Amino acid sequence: MFKVTPNPPDTDPTSPNPHDPTDRIPSAADIRATPRKLCTTFIVNPELDLETLLAHACDSLASANVMTMDLADRTEGRNRNTLLGIAQVINLGELVVNRALDQLDPPEPAPHS
Repeated sequence: MFKVTPNPPDTDPTSPNPHDPTDRIPSAADIRATPRKLCTTFIVNPELDLETLLAHACDSLASANVMTMDLADRTEGRNRNTLLGIAQVINLGELVVNRALDQLDPPEPAPHS
């Protein structure tokens, strides 16, 4: 019987060595020391004010909540429960963004009758 795998197997000199310290996962210090390059693939206008950004975030969260609830309505079992949980997290995010918007521009008090 012919053995296909050599004893020990041949190794590719270009493949990463898990014991080589240069192939380790970078630490938080390494990541912080690496200069950031601005990726312009997906960019939000840096000149937008905070209120505009929060308003768009609120609209996006509201849309995501509607889509998730619509999908949950057409789903059953564990997947439905998962979607309802995701919708709840989205709703909580929307509440936080609305609270931030209220702090930026507090609503006018109701007139006394």
